[in-house]
Amino acid sequence: MPHTETRDLFDREMREHARPDGPGVRVERAGPVVRQVGGPDDWNGVVWSDPGLDAAGADAAIAAQIEHCTALGLPDFEWKLYAHDRPADLGDRLRAAGFVPEEPETLLVAPAGLLAGPVELPEGITLRPVTDAAGAELMARAHERAFGTDGTRLLHQVVRRLEEAPEDFVAVMAVDGEGEPVCSGRMELYPGTGFAGLWGGGTVAAWRGRGVYRALVAYRARIAAERGYRHLQVDATDMSAPILRRLGFTELGTTTPYVYRPEHLPCRTPAGQNVS
Repeated sequence: MPHTETRDLFDREMREHARPDGPGVRVERAGPVVRQVGGPDDWNGVVWSDPGLDAAGADAAIAAQIEHCTALGLPDFEWKLYAHDRPADLGDRLRAAGFVPEEPETLLVAPAGLLAGPVELPEGITLRPVTDAAGAELMARAHERAFGTDGTRLLHQVVRRLEEAPEDFVAVMAVDGEGEPVCSGRMELYPGTGFAGLWGGGTVAAWRGRGVYRALVAYRARIAAERGYRHLQVDATDMSAPILRRLGFTELGTTTPYVYRPEHLPCRTPAGQNVS
């Protein structure tokens, strides 16, 4: 399938007609945008905007989303902007309204069947499915060791998913000979679409470059293919994108998380002059 057709399919199935990515969240069509809304530990934000948006429509849509997320008291609210979204200056308009861009990621896809073959693990490493709270704690520890960030939110999300909606969710970790987690990853299966999303996959420094990350990709690809999913999708960081390209993933574009942080708005005098 040509890249443009795959991207159009992704936009239609995964964005415009998005499904909730976990229990307790809902997807809402609000005029020209589609958003997901849940609790403070869930991902909250805009996943799609009408490609026909003009400047005035974009500003109105941004203002409406700010009002909505503020009224709900959400601690984090994100507008997930793709490079091909319109209008072309939508990112500038988001920044002007108080959204702050984080590091862009590369949207990659690959046929699930292509990556589902066996992969040899490094000596001393085994893969272990995550099926309960104890496993989720080890998974969060692997995340903290690999990325250097707090894994509390991930822990809460994985535990809740395993307890309330495990049927379309896969979590796995790699452990060393002493049972210490060295890498973890999860997969969201989206019924009614041909896509399965790969998330996480960070490997602790001592085990990088030895095939652990690749093994976790193959493990999840095999499950996706067995369940009839055609495409794997990843929002890849600069660290993982080169590995995924070597495995056979194709780039469809880039996506940038814009997080609403009104404290970053410039202060202005009553006359409209900047004072900071």
